[in-house]
Amino acid sequence: MKNLVLLQAATTGGSGTYSTLIMLVLIFVVFYFFMIRPQMKKQKEIKKFRDSIAVGDKVITAGGIYGKVKEVKENTIVLEICDGVKITVDKGSVYASAADTASTPDEKK
Repeated sequence: MKNLVLLQAATTGGSGTYSTLIMLVLIFVVFYFFMIRPQMKKQKEIKKFRDSIAVGDKVITAGGIYGKVKEVKENTIVLEICDGVKITVDKGSVYASAADTASTPDEKK
């Protein structure tokens, strides 16, 4: 009886290692295709949008400020948020175009 138990333990020990390794690889593959890859794709789209911002575009900042681009610099954007009121914001804080949203504050009035 002792020999049978030892033989079973030795046999399952080797295959258990391979199945654990396969499961870890499968988990990584699932994470890559369902979480990492879509996030990288979205980051590329955001970067492309930020690089394509031009004077006259209507944008929304991360803080929810709607404005019209008056000047584009290397790392910053000058926005006109009201007649004669201009603010400088970091390019990284611009996430959406006001034209892409369903309704802007001006349309609600």
